[in-house]
Amino acid sequence: MSNPGGAKISADQLKARYIGTGNSDMGKYEFLTNQHRDTLASHVSHYDQLSYFAVAQNESIGRIKSQLLEKMVQPCGPPPKKSKEQQLMEKLVE
Repeated sequence: MSNPGGAKISADQLKARYIGTGNSDMGKYEFLTNQHRDTLASHVSHYDQLSYFAVAQNESIGRIKSQLLEKMVQPCGPPPKKSKEQQLMEKLVE
């Protein structure tokens, strides 16, 4: 992969630039949360799509926008509970 100037971009630079690209330590929940937040942010930022949702749900555009923004807090529900093994591994990594 390269940038517009033609220089190569390393995977580390790409991950630093775009948080949603993930890494080997990222779990399923974190990846899906990033994906859902990106999708919701896209819906909020595209006015035509937002107005389509408003008409389909028979709600105002402002209400749909606020509902989507509220969903961005925890788009996939509360995080799963960590097992004792995972907690120990995190302590060892720190």
